[in-house]
Amino acid sequence: MLRKTTLLMLCALTLSCSAFAQEAWSLQKCISHAKQNNLSLRQSQIAVSQAELTEKGSRMARMPSLNASTNLGFQYGRNIDPTTNDFVNTRIGFNNWRVNADAPIYNGGAIKNTIKQSEFDLEAAKEDANTQFQNIALQMASAYLSILLAKEQVTIAQRAISQTQEQLSTIDKRINAGTVPKADRLDILAQIARNEQTLIQAENSVAINYLTLKNILELEPEYDLEIIIPNELMQIQENVNVTDLPTVFNQAMNTQASIKASEARMKSAELSVPIAKADLLPSVSAFAGLDTRFSNASLFQSDPYFDQLDNNFGQNLGIQVNIPIYNKHRASINIERARLDIINAEVQNKQAKQQLKADVQTAIANARAAKLELAASERSLEAANAAFDNAQKRYDLGAINTLELTTAKTNLDTAALNVARAKYDYIFRLKIIDFYMGKDLNLN
Repeated sequence: MLRKTTLLMLCALTLSCSAFAQEAWSLQKCISHAKQNNLSLRQSQIAVSQAELTEKGSRMARMPSLNASTNLGFQYGRNIDPTTNDFVNTRIGFNNWRVNADAPIYNGGAIKNTIKQSEFDLEAAKEDANTQFQNIALQMASAYLSILLAKEQVTIAQRAISQTQEQLSTIDKRINAGTVPKADRLDILAQIARNEQTLIQAENSVAINYLTLKNILELEPEYDLEIIIPNELMQIQENVNVTDLPTVFNQAMNTQASIKASEARMKSAELSVPIAKADLLPSVSAFAGLDTRFSNASLFQSDPYFDQLDNNFGQNLGIQVNIPIYNKHRASINIERARLDIINAEVQNKQAKQQLKADVQTAIANARAAKLELAASERSLEAANAAFDNAQKRYDLGAINTLELTTAKTNLDTAALNVARAKYDYIFRLKIIDFYMGKDLNLN
């Protein structure tokens, strides 16, 4: 019985551990999570919702309005009895009921143009949200790749420590054999210390970049986050030629949300002029109403409350025309202000396009430079590796001392770290190109 109970507890524990096992996060999962939880993105979605409400309100302006009102009060002194229209000099209690309706017929196209304008404003708000999302995704790709770089630097540092410890073991054997002086051991120990320092720096870099990623994801610092390390990260980057400026820029013009938002705002501004001009035109609306009233002055004539409401019931129906004559130049000022808004929107649109072109040029230049840097660092690594192999052979023959050997090893370790930095920098620069060309950010 005890064995059976123990077995059940172990099974339950195993299932529990499986249920709470931390799933590794891909870049796509990070981006998807941030889209739902990042506070900046949530704020941009609120702005979209507000624009949707404004657009809905603009459409509702076409609908008729219906309102009811009532009042209850007393009149003192000389007044007109509201039920008989006679002058009386007494306190009168009164109660009025009204229902009014009105509907717009013509207002110079203001409602129609306001609806169109609110549609463009809604489009701009959506593209602003997309711009925010694109920027967050790019920041996340940077943080993700920084973690991958730091992890690779940890691996390089650990390998360097292992290799140097093997050298220390060899040196100890030679010291014991009397073939090298004891002082040579100090050079190897110094090399191990340098490698351990590099390892600590790389591990700190991993932790810091994880915190950066968690901050973007709106995760708690203590959350156990682990990212997926692609198995073939660099193979997908081989033989990649950076695209020319016209190709990338034309793609960016069609895919960048910031440009779409700017275009929408320019169209919205263009509608401000006809909306302002509508204030110079007559407006026509229909109206209708129902009303009735009660006065306690009629109670002395045996006229009860509901009988008075029935007897005083009235209706009205008609059309109202408002003709603007002089309104302190309000309409003309608004027209000029609308024209300035158009000019400002056009300038901002041109600035956005110029900035995009400059950003694309910079991105292409950085990608080309990163590609050359990677190639140069790989050649440097090959040279450092060959130099270390040669130094090891010469050291074995007694042609150089331990310090010269450790110097060659330090150069090799530095070259390996430089290759890792150049590799991930090149990948990130390519991801920026993908970003401007409207491609999904992924590492697969």
